[in-house]
Amino acid sequence: MRKVDSEIIKNTVKNLILEANYNIDYDIIKRIKELSTQEESPIGQEILGILLKNYQLAKEEKMPICQDTGVVIIFLEIGQEVIIQGENLYNTINKAIRQAYTENYLRASMVYDPVFDRKNTKDNTPGIIYTDIVPGDKIKISVLIKGGGAENMSEVRMLTPTDGIEEIKKFVLERVENSGANPCPPVVVGIGIGGSFEQCAILAKKSLLRPIYDKNPDKRYAQLEEQLLKEINKLGIGPQGLGGRITALAVKIEVRPCHIASLPVAVNINCHAHRHKTAII
Repeated sequence: MRKVDSEIIKNTVKNLILEANYNIDYDIIKRIKELSTQEESPIGQEILGILLKNYQLAKEEKMPICQDTGVVIIFLEIGQEVIIQGENLYNTINKAIRQAYTENYLRASMVYDPVFDRKNTKDNTPGIIYTDIVPGDKIKISVLIKGGGAENMSEVRMLTPTDGIEEIKKFVLERVENSGANPCPPVVVGIGIGGSFEQCAILAKKSLLRPIYDKNPDKRYAQLEEQLLKEINKLGIGPQGLGGRITALAVKIEVRPCHIASLPVAVNINCHAHRHKTAII
């Protein structure tokens, strides 16, 4: 068994949070530059140019890409041959979030109670943590920073098997069209299909971790990702919802087996500040 000290995990999560908030992945920059040539709207072109300048300034000045520094979502893949020594794993991750947000003046967005007093926890804890146990002796940590505007545009719909692929397409397009400018387009659209009510939602969110040019390994779903991207970009929402062709940068689909009577589908949208980082320790 391989032993990993909780302090290493804490420092890794903290660094991933800061990197995600300050430094957008190059594939997003490349994708926006590529799609800028296809944007016919002058305002849309100008906005895409401003987004690129914003990314560069955030990197140079170590300032947040967006004022909404979001909720921290953590996906853990823990090898079954790893022993974590030291502090409790979830306490360790929340300590990392606390240090990252309070020491670096990042906006805290979490509230203790969702309905009544809604008092801010003031350190952006707790994080939302998902854990998978996998073969091996490594720990894979992925951090996704999720802003409220995009997250509020999420939806799960329980379709039936007879609804099929056409209802899936209709649902996704309705969800994106109804979202309009709220998720700060151009967006990345995560889709979870199958599993159960809650699993398809997690799949939709986890799909957002995939590289922007990555395609589903199943050619049928890869084709569906491409079809949906084309249809979304015909909606006319455009950059920041001011009209144009470039509403989405990518569509990602993740699937799982499901009950014979069910066809759960979830949509989870991320804004142009597509902030995620991964490390393996």
